[in-house]
Amino acid sequence: MRGCVVAGIDTEVGKTIVSAILVQRLQADYWKPVQAGNLDQSDTMTVQQLVSCGAVFHPEAHRLKRAMSPHAAAEKEGVLIEKQQMALPPTDNTLVVELAGGLMAPLAPGLTNIDLLTDWKLPVILVSSYYLGSINHTLLSIEALKRRQISMLGLVFNGDPVESTRQAILDSTGLRSLLDIEPTDRINSAWIAKQVENLQL
Repeated sequence: MRGCVVAGIDTEVGKTIVSAILVQRLQADYWKPVQAGNLDQSDTMTVQQLVSCGAVFHPEAHRLKRAMSPHAAAEKEGVLIEKQQMALPPTDNTLVVELAGGLMAPLAPGLTNIDLLTDWKLPVILVSSYYLGSINHTLLSIEALKRRQISMLGLVFNGDPVESTRQAILDSTGLRSLLDIEPTDRINSAWIAKQVENLQL
């Protein structure tokens, strides 16, 4: 397995936690191409703190100060995010890539996250949840991936379970759930290790 991309159906849906679980499970490298905001406690730093496998953490292509959509944060700082800057970092190891925002989140005029996926040719793990509207957001994300012939490894569901939501998504897409994560206030390396045991990958 060359690697995978962790995408989410919305912001704050749990991509970083899922990335940490995958890094630990696959003994993989990690890369977050764009970090927008929280530079003192970036997603890369969070994953570093949660895993215990000696992973390599590749530096972000862009570190933006403002916690905004990447295209807006970049514009505020006079930065242009260009596609050629966003090539996968070289590694002989498996690579877990965490997107900044959803699949259609803009990075620059005419450039979205999903445009990068067509170049990277890595399969996607989509993180879903149970808020009102999550079925629609999940199905639209999967439809966007299918239209671009981007392969998917499966789904991760994160949050207080709503079985009717979960089943509707699985029945509609034919995809499988790789992991179901219930809320906790104790996310640490031991908790990550427990999730690794439950991951169906």
